[in-house]
Amino acid sequence: MIKIVTIIGARPQFIKAATLSRVVMGRDDIKEIIIHTGQHYDINMSQIFFEELDIPAPDINLEVGSGSHGTQTAKMLEGIEQALISDPPDWVLVYGDTNSTLAGALAAAKLNIPVAHVEAGLRSFNRTMPEEINRITTDHISKILFAPTNNAMDLLAKEGLSDRAVLSGDVMFDSIMHYKVIAGQRYSVSQLTDVDPGKYYLATIHRQENTDNYKNLQSIFLAFSELDMPVIVPLHPRTLKMMEEVSYRSNVRIISPVGYLEMITLLDNCYKVLTDSGGLQKEAFFLKKPCVTLREETEWIETLEDGWNFIAGADKQKILDKIILPQTGIQKSFFGNGKAAEKIVEYMVQNRG
Repeated sequence: MIKIVTIIGARPQFIKAATLSRVVMGRDDIKEIIIHTGQHYDINMSQIFFEELDIPAPDINLEVGSGSHGTQTAKMLEGIEQALISDPPDWVLVYGDTNSTLAGALAAAKLNIPVAHVEAGLRSFNRTMPEEINRITTDHISKILFAPTNNAMDLLAKEGLSDRAVLSGDVMFDSIMHYKVIAGQRYSVSQLTDVDPGKYYLATIHRQENTDNYKNLQSIFLAFSELDMPVIVPLHPRTLKMMEEVSYRSNVRIISPVGYLEMITLLDNCYKVLTDSGGLQKEAFFLKKPCVTLREETEWIETLEDGWNFIAGADKQKILDKIILPQTGIQKSFFGNGKAAEKIVEYMVQNRG
């Protein structure tokens, strides 16, 4: 039996971890220990995901909470290191590009414990983004890099990392195919909002370059205010604090953060998506919803093909210009066959240590 320590701390990681944990629970040759850093500590950003996605309760919760990048990462490093020293695993599994990802990878690598990075090889080529620093560093200190797409494989090769890279497919594709059915059975749009299916836009904003920049935030909400239908905005707690001086019209409906199944329901029934979230760009693509990305770049360049996703940044006029453009083509299968989690788990079993 092999032992895997899974490090999670933020919403996208809960979703990805749930997909792999479901595979792990179906096997008797793996023991998984889950460490929750507490990076997202609000109940709607953390606990609700464990409950509705049937993720096993964390074995360890570091309860780090908010703080600067340095403070948050340092607390995580200390807690993860202690856990790994007391009970060393065969693998440490990290996801994505958060401070939890970086801390887990650093702690394990310095203890000579092999690190597996799920969603490796993504690049925005914008090093002002904390996430870009996290993902580059994690890729270069991990033993195995599970790349979701061929483009990610190519980028890893350009950095001399091809000998560690495995094309796994995207666990988020696995996840949304599984949970879409459950979400449809559990929720309807009328339970979540007072707008009709297909008659609203869905928007999310949480990236630092938007939430910490009043000019960007105001420009985005002015664009929302000129759209021809209601805009439903489940607002990240961090962004809500920045909204006091931001003006917008009544068609913009700010709601509390929602769980993953509720978000899938809102996404599956919306008209189009506006977001600065990498995960939601992909989820929109998976559910065939046109998307406008509220950043100057995207790691998921595959979604830009055939007009399914457009880059607009925080520029009001660009947002309004892009949102009226139609998607134009049949989607290609960039993200695997829905069996990425199974491939990842099997690889780790076969290549322990």
